[in-house]
Amino acid sequence: MLKTFIERPVLSTVISIIIVILGVISITSLPIEEYPDIAPPTIKVTANYTGANAETVLESVIVPIEEQINGVEGMTYITSTASNNGTAEITVYFDQTMDADIAAVNVQNRVARANPLLPSEVIQTGIVTQKQETSALMFIAMYSDSEDYDATFIQNYLKINVIPAMQRIKGVGDVSVFSQQDYAMRVWLKPEKLAAYNLIPSDITAALNEQNLEAAAGSLGENNGESFSYILKYSGRFKEEGQYADIVIKALGNGEYLRLKDVADIELDAQSYSSNATSLGHPAVFMGIFQTKGSNAAEIIENIKTTLADVEQGLPEGLNFFVPYDTSLFLNASIDKVISTLLEAFLLVFLVVFIFLQDFRSTLIPAIAVPVSIIGTFFFLNVFGYSINLLTLFALVLAIGIVVDDAIVVVEAVHAKMDEGEKKPKSATLKAMSEISGAIISITLVMSAVFIPVTFVTGPTGVFYEQFGVTLIIAILISAVNALTLSPALCALLLKEHKDDEELKGKNALQKFYTLFNRGFDATVNKYVKSLQFLYKNKFVSVMLLIIAGVGIYWAATTTPTGFVPNEDRGIIFANIELPAGASLDRTEAVTKELYAKIKDLDGVIGASFVKGRSLISGAGSNFSIGFVKLDDWSERESEALSAQAITGKLFGIAATIPEAKIIFFSPPSIRGFGNSAGFEVNLLDKFGGEFTDLDKANKEFAAALMSHPEIQYAQSAFNTNYPQYEMEVNVPLAKEKGVAINSIFGTLQGYIGGIYASDFSRFGKQYRVYIQSLPEDRADENDLNSMYVRTSSGEMTPITQFVTLKRVYGPQSVTRFNLFNSTNITGATNPGFSTGDAIRVIEEEVAKLPSNYTVAYSGLTREEVNAGNQTTFIFILSILFVYFLLSAQYESYILPFSVLLSLPFGVFGAYISTKFLGLENNIYFQIALIMLVGLLAKNAILIVEFALQRRKQGESIVDAAFHGAKARLRPILMTSFAFILGLMPLVLAKGVGAEGNNSIGTGAAGGMLIGTILGVFVIPILFIFFQWLQEKVSRKPEVETIEA
Repeated sequence: MLKTFIERPVLSTVISIIIVILGVISITSLPIEEYPDIAPPTIKVTANYTGANAETVLESVIVPIEEQINGVEGMTYITSTASNNGTAEITVYFDQTMDADIAAVNVQNRVARANPLLPSEVIQTGIVTQKQETSALMFIAMYSDSEDYDATFIQNYLKINVIPAMQRIKGVGDVSVFSQQDYAMRVWLKPEKLAAYNLIPSDITAALNEQNLEAAAGSLGENNGESFSYILKYSGRFKEEGQYADIVIKALGNGEYLRLKDVADIELDAQSYSSNATSLGHPAVFMGIFQTKGSNAAEIIENIKTTLADVEQGLPEGLNFFVPYDTSLFLNASIDKVISTLLEAFLLVFLVVFIFLQDFRSTLIPAIAVPVSIIGTFFFLNVFGYSINLLTLFALVLAIGIVVDDAIVVVEAVHAKMDEGEKKPKSATLKAMSEISGAIISITLVMSAVFIPVTFVTGPTGVFYEQFGVTLIIAILISAVNALTLSPALCALLLKEHKDDEELKGKNALQKFYTLFNRGFDATVNKYVKSLQFLYKNKFVSVMLLIIAGVGIYWAATTTPTGFVPNEDRGIIFANIELPAGASLDRTEAVTKELYAKIKDLDGVIGASFVKGRSLISGAGSNFSIGFVKLDDWSERESEALSAQAITGKLFGIAATIPEAKIIFFSPPSIRGFGNSAGFEVNLLDKFGGEFTDLDKANKEFAAALMSHPEIQYAQSAFNTNYPQYEMEVNVPLAKEKGVAINSIFGTLQGYIGGIYASDFSRFGKQYRVYIQSLPEDRADENDLNSMYVRTSSGEMTPITQFVTLKRVYGPQSVTRFNLFNSTNITGATNPGFSTGDAIRVIEEEVAKLPSNYTVAYSGLTREEVNAGNQTTFIFILSILFVYFLLSAQYESYILPFSVLLSLPFGVFGAYISTKFLGLENNIYFQIALIMLVGLLAKNAILIVEFALQRRKQGESIVDAAFHGAKARLRPILMTSFAFILGLMPLVLAKGVGAEGNNSIGTGAAGGMLIGTILGVFVIPILFIFFQWLQEKVSRKPEVETIEA
């Protein structure tokens, strides 16, 4: 079979050319993203109960809906938030394998069951169930530097001209605006006027509903033999302020009518005043773009930018766009970086091969084999439905070092045969291939086997491991096909016969270098054999080395910080600003202005934008604000002082100068789809459903306990029961005596203070709402209740204060639940030098001290990290087991594989020690590097053991067989190992964008390979001698009769 490929080089090259063509076609069609889509499907249910406080929303809206949703198929956990502005949000998280569309339909069906239990106002405003991407692809701000346009105009300009175009872009799941400044017809009631005319707010609502409506009256002259038929039409819902002003409330007699304008002011203004935004110091409106699951992020952002460019051409003078957050910047920069790393690795690998093989033609063979494997892999990525992302690209960088091995082994073996006197390259190739094809297949199987258990990992972590492992398996398999077809064919074609010329005379500088290198290398090989003899005589040295490696692994493994994926410098820093409970939006605005003035001129900062009235961590409220600090491009922030971490430190320093607000800064999460902040996220649950004040106290104590540990930079929760509130007490007996319905009292309060969504109207091709409410100055404090009246059964007007008394109390701004328990959400970050793994350990310590009615649950990325923790060790052990059984099958022995397995601790030791001393963390990248090391180091050992076994079968003694095998394979082992290590150097030394991930994966693999190879080549022959001796003792017969000279 193999002979065919050597004798038919065209066939061999055609196979490779087809692989390359398929790969090139696939590269153009594969989606490009930063990480594979690992966020669990998330469904969000939102409802609105205008005017209701958080606890009312919780009990009347959230509890009935949650009770129905709980336990829906595939659900992992459910969270909900009720706020004092009447909003209810329920988020249901599903298993990774669940289809998001089916999940949405299931949740929608469950929500429908709860409808009969909900207040009618909630049903009227509508309950929305939709798929949710929990992290935005980009935030876009439209701001105005002209006096002519306010935020309400900007928002409606966006709603009419920009957002519909964005929503039509393929892959855009949602375009959400951070403020509710849609146009609305505001009917500002005057309480005194209404009272004078014996009216209450519900009379106004009734008049609106009666007169502001569409009519379908039919047509005249139909079916009557007339020449024409005439459609009857009514002007329908009113569109202009003037039309609303003329609505008749009641007839006063004498041909006079009371119209709406007599008891209210009417204007077209904003639907809500609960939040606003600024960008670069100007009034602005923010929108977040969210993608649908499985769509191509790079393509969507490209299309959004094209759409923005089109929109910008027609913008009114004074309106501009600013993009504070764009995930594609980091994505493109890191992918460019990885591609340049691929090329650097490629060149470095060939430098090593060239030095060892000293012949351009020989070097050309691996140089052709590598691109075939790397490019061919893309075709299979396409078949498996993967994307081009950082994981698959990192896998390809590592694959270069592995793939080149197979080609080197082939070329080296052919050269060895020619050195032994085989003149013709073709016959040398045939002989060499008959010897090493077994080793190549065995190496391929072992390298692939190592990554097979990786595909068993479940959940989001599993997607990481799987994409990484499968990419490597594909590259290794293509490389093996190459090594058995293309490389031998090229050897037979390209290699020349060897000539003997050992003298230095008449040679150029390069040849002189080679001759010296060879002499040095031969001297090294002789010393190597002497060292082996020393180790054989002093066997305890090898045992000591193994023990040291074992202890070193344990020490480093327990002290190296752990993490999930490294936090990269993403070119943006988020801010969360929290003022004291109950602070007004105006106070929040003043703080953001002061903060902006202090940070806008910082080195490395382009600009800052703020959204007031919202929080990234804790929902909505007038005392919250979100900030986005955009940093310069990475190429302009090369120095350490301008890294995101250094700038964050400076920002915390600035925040300390603004004592009236708690301001924290954090990076976006390393993986999109898991919340809004990097760091850790934990929920404190009240299992017994006690008072919110007790939960608040426990929450503050728990957060303070976490903060007392040196690992934790901050741990904070927005839950606070100290918001100033009034509790209403209604005198029911008196109301009954006067004939006032209780719901009439609440309806009147809602009409004047909370506001009622009374009707709808269409304008500018969109539908808007009509709200009635009293003017802000008529509902400023409790004394304003004196001017609000209700109607008794006898038709008299009486002040509402007769029936209602207000009592000052304190309560929460918003309340959250986690899996149907009242809860608080604590987010935090670790100090430099510590990782989220340390934070989880600290949390576990503190949980043990909590009272029995409280417990914690993790959410977001922290939940994944906790779930993944136990799997990694299991996978690592499984990988080693796979290697062991494969080798057992190959050597027909359960003992001999230990000579390979016991050489692995040196590599693991090297990986841990290098990671520990360079201050990196043990994260997914490092763990993947470890699993890969198992395969690579096993491969080195296999090369020695395979050859030693062949010598043993030819009749040499065990010791001679071991030493000869080791000596013969030292050159290819060193060559492949150094090629791999040099190929990793661009990753180890990476700076700038994506450096954290590059360093994590490169350092572990290079350190492990270096130490593993250096110690391994000495210890493997000694292990072979021992285990081969043991094998022969156990099986009671030597492999062959030993021929003693």
